[in-house]
Amino acid sequence: MITIAKRAGLALMTIVVVAIVTFLIIQNAPGDPLYEWAMDMVQTSGLDFETAYRIAAQMYGYDPHESLLHRLGVYLGRLLRGDLGYSMIYRVSVNKIIAKALPWTAFVVSVALLLSFFVGVALGTGIAWKRRSLLDPLVTGYASLTAATPDYVTAMLLLLFFAIRLRWFPSKGAYDIGLTPGFNVQFISNVLYHAALPILSYTLEGIGGWALAMKGSAISVLGEDYIVAAKARGLKGRRILVSYLARNSILPLITALAISFGGMFGGSILIETIFNYPGMGWFFSQALMRKDYGMLQGLFLLTITATILANFLADILYTRLDPRVRLEGK
Repeated sequence: MITIAKRAGLALMTIVVVAIVTFLIIQNAPGDPLYEWAMDMVQTSGLDFETAYRIAAQMYGYDPHESLLHRLGVYLGRLLRGDLGYSMIYRVSVNKIIAKALPWTAFVVSVALLLSFFVGVALGTGIAWKRRSLLDPLVTGYASLTAATPDYVTAMLLLLFFAIRLRWFPSKGAYDIGLTPGFNVQFISNVLYHAALPILSYTLEGIGGWALAMKGSAISVLGEDYIVAAKARGLKGRRILVSYLARNSILPLITALAISFGGMFGGSILIETIFNYPGMGWFFSQALMRKDYGMLQGLFLLTITATILANFLADILYTRLDPRVRLEGK
C-alpha cells in the first residue's frame, strides 16, 4: 500500500500528463479553429479575411508561427493561474461558461445518480437475498436492456412521449424564459419541472448497472462466516439483510459512486443536447460542432481532473468505511 501523500502526488502527476496530452491532441486536431471565427467576422463586420484572421488570432492568443513548446508553456502557465482557456464562439473565458453550466449539470446528474444508486442497491440486495424470486430475471433483463440501449434513445423516447405527445413536461430549457431566477417557490418548482425528464433519463439508464453490481457484491458477501454466524444466532432476516449483507456489500460500490460524481462534470452530451438543457454536456456539443477548441480543451480537462480527484478521494474514503483496508503510514 502507498501513503496518502504518494497517492496525492500520483494524482497530481496524472493531471499534469492529462493537461499536456489534451493540449497536444487539440493542437493537432484537423482544421483551423480560427478560420470559422474569422469568416464570422468577415460576414458580420465586413472585414477582409486576412484582417479578420489576424484579429481572431490576437483575441484567441494564438500565433501559428510560435513553436509548439512555447505554446505549451503559455498554456500551462495559464492553467497555474486557474485560466482554462477562451471560447471563440461565446467570446468569454471558459471559466465563465463553466460557472454558468456546471450548476445545472451538477443538479440534474447528482439527483439522478443518487436515485439510480439507491434504487439499484435496494434491487441488487433484494435479488441476491432471494435469488429464485421473480424479481431476479426482471431486474437482470432490465439491466441488459438499458445496457444495450444508448442513453440518447431513452432520452428521445421520453421526449417524444411525455413532452411532445402528452405535453406533460417541457421539451427544452432549464426554466421558463419569463421567470426571474431566485430562491422562491415559483422558480424552484419550475426548475424541477424542466429537469424532470433529464433526471428520469439518467436514472433509468443507471438503475440496472447499480443493481447488477450490488447483486454480485452481495452474493460474494453471503458466503462470509459472519453471515452464517448471524443466521445461526437466529437473527431476523431483515436485520441480517440490512445490517450485515447490505452494509458490507455496498462498500465496493463506493469507489464507483465517487468516480461517477467526478465524471458528472462532463454531463451527457446527447441527453443535454436532446433536451436543450444548458449544462456541461450541451456546451461540449456546441464546442464539438463549431470547432471551438479552446472551450473543448477547457471542458475536457476539467472533466478528467474531476474524475481523477474523485478517484483519489474515493480511495481515502474507502479506508474510512472499511477497517480492513489501511493506507501505509497510518
